[in-house]
Amino acid sequence: MPLTEKFPGMSPEQLFAGVRRAGALYGIEFGNVEKLANSRQAIEASEYARDHGKFGEYHDLVLHAYFTESRDIGDVSVLLELARQAGLDAEELQRALDDGRYAARLEAAQEQAYQYGVSGTPTFIVNNKYRVVGAQPLEAFRSALKRIEEEEAE
Repeated sequence: MPLTEKFPGMSPEQLFAGVRRAGALYGIEFGNVEKLANSRQAIEASEYARDHGKFGEYHDLVLHAYFTESRDIGDVSVLLELARQAGLDAEELQRALDDGRYAARLEAAQEQAYQYGVSGTPTFIVNNKYRVVGAQPLEAFRSALKRIEEEEAE
């Protein structure tokens, strides 16, 4: 779905201006993302990578492909290429995607997210109780941790 349909009246440049500024502080460059990719299979592929000890590497490749290179991570051929780069068996990954091997795991995670009231990403659940929603500054996490500390001291 084009971003202009999801967020009418805003250009992709306007939507990503803050993200680009924040990324620049850490040397992270964002490309020109113009459409929302269907990330379901990318998430399933990440679970495959997790089971093969390559989650971090694969996850980083997927995020870089989408946010920096503006590639469509909803395209299975892109996911398979990234799997090869991460040292994963792309043919086995294709079979896992075809047979829905990770569908139940994703559905369970979606149910848990629903129970926590998660409606978007990123959302962080702290101590199974507090939600930190969106790209928040470090102070938001400190505040959540401080509340937990105060509650546990009572």
